[in-house]
Amino acid sequence: MSIRFTARARRGIVALTVATGLAVGVAGCGGSGDDDKKPEASASASRGNGSQPSTQEGQADEPLAELKGQDGLLLQITSAERDAGGFVTVNGTLKNDSDKSLVVPAAVRGDETEIVRNGRSLGGATLVDSKGKKRYYVLRDTDGRPLTTTGFSTLKAGEDLAVFMQFPAPPEGTTEVAFQLPTFASATIQISG
Repeated sequence: MSIRFTARARRGIVALTVATGLAVGVAGCGGSGDDDKKPEASASASRGNGSQPSTQEGQADEPLAELKGQDGLLLQITSAERDAGGFVTVNGTLKNDSDKSLVVPAAVRGDETEIVRNGRSLGGATLVDSKGKKRYYVLRDTDGRPLTTTGFSTLKAGEDLAVFMQFPAPPEGTTEVAFQLPTFASATIQISG
């Protein structure tokens, strides 16, 4: 019985060590080693408490793509940057171009149980590499929360919200992918970096 208990204890310690290492690794990917503009965009977008998001520095005046959603929602993709850690971070602005308050459709979070359990997010977003025949889904942390803007629900008329989504990076040679988000039109975007 003591041998069985010791083996279980060792497996538990190994599992705890691996989980801790993954948590530290994911936390480290949150922007501590990135350039100055990513932490500001991610931090302001992830708060989700209705505060005014800061402008995203270093981004082009012209968006990479504009995706129309339902009832006057508009998603402008302002950057898609590959980083050394093997991730692609897509930044943009979700706008209400209508003259009334709009509830952002719950469908934008996708329908995966783990993401749905974590509330409103842009967890349904995907990048599609048609040449490599692969689809990339929004990354998740060790608790299953999507690495994307969360906690929003309604946008007032004319209001906009800075958003981000983080994906695994396609191979280095892939620079063009299709960006998809449920209830929005699809668009082709260029990955930089």
